[in-house]
Amino acid sequence: MIWLSWRQFRLQACVAAVTLALFAAYLLYLGTDIRDAHASALTRCGRGGDCGQIMNQFQSGYQNTLLLLAAGLGLALALIGAFWGAPLVAREFEAGTHRLVWNQSVTRRRWFASRLAFTVLAGAITAGAAGALLTWAAAPVDEAAGNRFSTVLFGSRDLVPAAYAVFAVVFGAVVGLLVRRTLPAMAITLVGFLAFQFFVPNVIRSHLMAPQRTTLAMTAEAVNQARNLGNFSGDAVIGGITVPGRPDAWVSRTSPLLTADGDPLEKSAFNACLDDPPKTDTRGTFGDTAACLGGLGLHLEVDYHPGGRYWAFQWRETGLYLLLSGLLTAFGLWRVRRGPS
Repeated sequence: MIWLSWRQFRLQACVAAVTLALFAAYLLYLGTDIRDAHASALTRCGRGGDCGQIMNQFQSGYQNTLLLLAAGLGLALALIGAFWGAPLVAREFEAGTHRLVWNQSVTRRRWFASRLAFTVLAGAITAGAAGALLTWAAAPVDEAAGNRFSTVLFGSRDLVPAAYAVFAVVFGAVVGLLVRRTLPAMAITLVGFLAFQFFVPNVIRSHLMAPQRTTLAMTAEAVNQARNLGNFSGDAVIGGITVPGRPDAWVSRTSPLLTADGDPLEKSAFNACLDDPPKTDTRGTFGDTAACLGGLGLHLEVDYHPGGRYWAFQWRETGLYLLLSGLLTAFGLWRVRRGPS
């Protein structure tokens, strides 16, 4: 079965090897360039320049490139599930070749397990190597930016890409086992995996560990350090808050702006500061609006995870995906044994 699996998978393996080699060559170039730019930025800092501005310029110069690479890796994982996992079993059923194997001494479960194990291993190695290369290349920028918990970046660094690939292949194989047609199985796998990749970081990830909670006074200075004010509904909310003394912390939940009594700020008062604040010539991102809100005695309740929890989240999310992959594999082994010939 191993030799048969290799014979059927060798084209995909060759394509993956060539793609990974090209990706590695580009990341080696990019990583070297990033390290040269980082060393130059540190030198300018040591000469008495504005270090904060210098490091911001350094990270902004590579931010978009690294974001595109992270998003591209996420899409590649979805394609691994669709093009490696989904046809793995569906193509055999569609062509009827599964009957030839089942009429030999190979059992259905052994057939399914051997086909799945070979492809899962290939996917984990490919994704793990790509994630490790991207992690190495982006390390100086990630350190300067302090945003390793970012939704897109977190999923392209260190351990989790390999676990995502394992889940993508297993999910695709099980979908193919149930649908038994290659193209529908590929489409379902692609859409389902991408939906799951959106659901986990936005709904599940923050609950993998209990957050810490703090209260932040919303002075004019604190408001000016935020990234955005308000939303489409006109609610009294503020976004892009950092926890003082913990710039690398992941803020997972932010309450609306609260008054001294703990009640949400009225929309009318919030919009008055946004649309027609008193003229105070306050400088900063939001200027007079920040001064107006800062004078209302407001505060926020913030849930956050310290930056030191990064590796704990990596291990827990890796474990979550491997657990789900194991459950899907068990279901597939049960289904292939109970399913029709």
